[in-house]
Amino acid sequence: TAPPEPTVTLQPSGTQIHSSVIYSGETVTVRCEIQGGEGAQWTYEWRPHKANTPPTSREYTISGATKSDGGGYSCRGKRDSSWTEWSKSITLTVLSPSKPTVTLQPSRTQIYSGETVTVRCEIRGGEGAQWTYEWRPARLNTPPTSSEYRITVTEFDSGGYSCRGRADRFFTEWSDIITLTVSSPPKPTVTLQPSWTQIYSGETVTVRCEIQGGEGAQWTYEWRPAKLNTPPTSREYRISGATKSDGGGYSCIGRRGSFYTQWSKSITLTVSSPPKPTVTLQPSWTQIYSGDRVTVRCEIQGVERAQWTYEWRRGQSSIHPTSSVYTIRVTESDGGGYSCRATRSSSWTEWSDITTLRVTAPPKPTVFLQPSWTQIYSSEIYRGTTVTVRCEIHEGERAQWTYEWRRGQVNIHETSSVYTINRVTESDGGGYSCRATRSSSWTEWSDIITLRVTGKLDTFHTF
Repeated sequence: TAPPEPTVTLQPSGTQIHSSVIYSGETVTVRCEIQGGEGAQWTYEWRPHKANTPPTSREYTISGATKSDGGGYSCRGKRDSSWTEWSKSITLTVLSPSKPTVTLQPSRTQIYSGETVTVRCEIRGGEGAQWTYEWRPARLNTPPTSSEYRITVTEFDSGGYSCRGRADRFFTEWSDIITLTVSSPPKPTVTLQPSWTQIYSGETVTVRCEIQGGEGAQWTYEWRPAKLNTPPTSREYRISGATKSDGGGYSCIGRRGSFYTQWSKSITLTVSSPPKPTVTLQPSWTQIYSGDRVTVRCEIQGVERAQWTYEWRRGQSSIHPTSSVYTIRVTESDGGGYSCRATRSSSWTEWSDITTLRVTAPPKPTVFLQPSWTQIYSSEIYRGTTVTVRCEIHEGERAQWTYEWRRGQVNIHETSSVYTINRVTESDGGGYSCRATRSSSWTEWSDIITLRVTGKLDTFHTF
């Protein structure tokens, strides 16, 4: 009869008749079987030739398989001088699977409750094998053969995830752990730039939706009121030349994929006409003298915190300060009508009403005596009688004056408008004069009034 055809088998056997898969490091025995040739004294020849050691062996054991051991194996047998045909080739595949990798889709490790995440186990170099998968945590092992797991996450899904693969009796290593952090959805905040909620017609303001903790995410935005949803993906909205119709409440919501944040709290923007400033003077005296220090102030009621820039004029001439307050030591040329206006972006207020500053030369004081007798006897005066020297400034009675006195060329330590002399003696005689100040400038010295005292008859003369 014709020689039988050999068959190549693998031990342990593969899942297919003519092919099998093993993994690097495993051991497999390749065997040549000749059905019906039992009892005969066969010698064997193998393809590939690396299997021909020894050339007469019926089986060949591969220990610690590597990728170079992969390929097709066939054999034939010989007894006496007759050879069988070559067997059909059986293909051995040696896989070298890498350590699995856990990936997340989307790839963010920071996920919000309610979002959907796919956790996937990837084994490179193990293509073609019939893998099943094992997961940590164990709740992911349903079904056990799945390479990926789809979760609509809650905060309980936070934690580390790892996997390994199994093919028959072969297990890969466990993958490195990838940590998933699930947090409560962030709540957006609407901000204004500049940050004033009270703006004025014609000004420009930017309304912005900020999502704290959501940095790096690809957000799209939705706004209330709906007129802001052009384009619908914009994080901010610029209002130029604001009108009263732009006033109202603004709120926003963020979206990434199918996930929405909560709506932000509403922030209310009020648009009104610019206020009218008021010019005030400090001190508020209607009569100001050359040399006085005067503070000119531009006041805008109710908006003191705004960042205003100011413009000033005296009469129709511009003056250069840009702040709300400035101080001058006045001269008569500083007199006139002062007015101001202000801007804090692109919109100006009205000009204020005019406040008039009148500056004159300081008045000259006058010294008076009380009692104003022209002749007095010393014996009558010195016994309980008081002489008062008074410094009077006409047209300046309401001012807070400080006074300086002198007798002859000697200063007297008195700062009030009245100087009282008790128990007058000859040494109190002499010429008295005064001057005054109410800020940093002084009046002229008054004319001198002379007091003469004699031992028997004290005669008082005024000049």
